[in-house]
Amino acid sequence: MEMITLAMAKGRIANEAISLLENAGILFSDFEDKSRKLIFLDDNRSIKLIFVKAVDVPTYVELGAADIGVIGKDIMLEDPKDVYELMDLGIGKCKLSVAGFPDKNLIDRSQLTVASKYPNLAKEYFNQKGIRTKMIKLNGSVELAPLISLADCIVDIVETGATLKENGLVVLETITAVSARLIVNKASFAMKTECIQNFISDVKRGLEVYS
Repeated sequence: MEMITLAMAKGRIANEAISLLENAGILFSDFEDKSRKLIFLDDNRSIKLIFVKAVDVPTYVELGAADIGVIGKDIMLEDPKDVYELMDLGIGKCKLSVAGFPDKNLIDRSQLTVASKYPNLAKEYFNQKGIRTKMIKLNGSVELAPLISLADCIVDIVETGATLKENGLVVLETITAVSARLIVNKASFAMKTECIQNFISDVKRGLEVYS
């Protein structure tokens, strides 16, 4: 049987995706969330699961190192890749939002300094509003930027809002809803059509149970 390679990043989305696959009868019995292993095989030895950094998942799929990937829509929007996006998995739901101090008025500002892991998405959003921006790309602890006057506001993924609240920040505007997507390498989709179609059918069945 032809093997397919599935890429994803460890964390909440991966845990939800593996639960979804289990509901479809695809089991990774040796998977442990705290394990440092990067490669796991499913019990039928037909799917190789590899763990990479979230931002690298689309690159692995685009270049064919993985046939399929599970990745948040936010990453696909920030840095589009030449892959097929086949399915909204409906997991890892959150929102890409503008956040800052509750008394911060962004509308009347002619220019903003914005800190974000998503500088392209953030700049495009404010451009559409006619607001000039100076973008500061940060890869972690983005919430710190307004607290130390590094930025007027931030653009980041918000799940519960707890981290914002603990730091005296609030969601000022919502840019878009985000969830995990199933992406596929274009060559793999042509060369491994039957395997990938079977996998997609299994995922759809798992989604029906999962929901």
